[in-house]
Amino acid sequence: MGKKYFIITVDTEGDNLWASHRGEPITTRNTYFLPRFQNLCNEYGFKPIYLTNYEMACDLDFAAEAKQWLLANQCEIGLHVHGWNNPPYYPLGGEKYAHAYLYEFPEQIIKEKLLVTQNIIKENFGVTPVSHRAGKWAMNDVYFNVLNEIGIKVDCSYCPGVDWSSTIGATKGGADYTHIPHNPQWKSGILEVPMTIRTGRWKGEQKLKRIIKTFLRGYPVWLRPATSSLKQMKRLVDYVDLFSRQDYLMFMVHSSELMPGGSPYFVDENAIEKEYDTMKELFEYVSKKGYVDCTLKAYYEQKDKSNTAD
Repeated sequence: MGKKYFIITVDTEGDNLWASHRGEPITTRNTYFLPRFQNLCNEYGFKPIYLTNYEMACDLDFAAEAKQWLLANQCEIGLHVHGWNNPPYYPLGGEKYAHAYLYEFPEQIIKEKLLVTQNIIKENFGVTPVSHRAGKWAMNDVYFNVLNEIGIKVDCSYCPGVDWSSTIGATKGGADYTHIPHNPQWKSGILEVPMTIRTGRWKGEQKLKRIIKTFLRGYPVWLRPATSSLKQMKRLVDYVDLFSRQDYLMFMVHSSELMPGGSPYFVDENAIEKEYDTMKELFEYVSKKGYVDCTLKAYYEQKDKSNTAD
């Protein structure tokens, strides 16, 4: 294998959307906690991709910070849309509308919602996003076609081995990625780069058993500090590094998870400090294993060249 890439994705959105309800104002105080995370990434030479949703795209303080990072070539700005709070409003009915999936809306409304936030990013950040992650990880073929129409080149919504279908939006459940492969694939002209996840008991050689003890029993381990311990994430890195044909690792965090009380996972300053200790150790670990920085745009450009050559 040649180079190994470390891709850092940040779902950049309002404060504690897990607890939000339709009609309630959405705050964006987590904006002021992002420079610390950016500084951590700078320390290791990593460029995070801020996958930015409507309320954060409208936050001029975040835009001002991000424009400085963009000028210094320290980050990428991508697109992230939640169907339930991104204009234009379109009624689906039912109380569960508050967390509706974008793909529950008619195709034209999906496109209009994406274009609203894409255009705000162009105006406030001075860049045209080419990377994307769906709100609540929910993708389908119609959604991919719309992304292609509006100029998105690379998506990172797939969660291999994870079934969201029991998590109901307004009218239907989430996407079922149970049988989705771990490697990148082309969908309607879009490069799909799946999240780094492994589920179930990992089987393999004796070396694998020594490196990765049986800590999984059908539960997905993500490269995400909100849901996986440092020990689990290191074991996941080891597995991908030794037994996978993947040339990348994808890390994810929500912007609001970097603020005390901004999520259900890190409720106070002490929890945030532990999170940063974990992230620092993980970044150190992948660096020592030879992983280098790569944005989603850069990863797409590499794969697009090789795809063209084929």
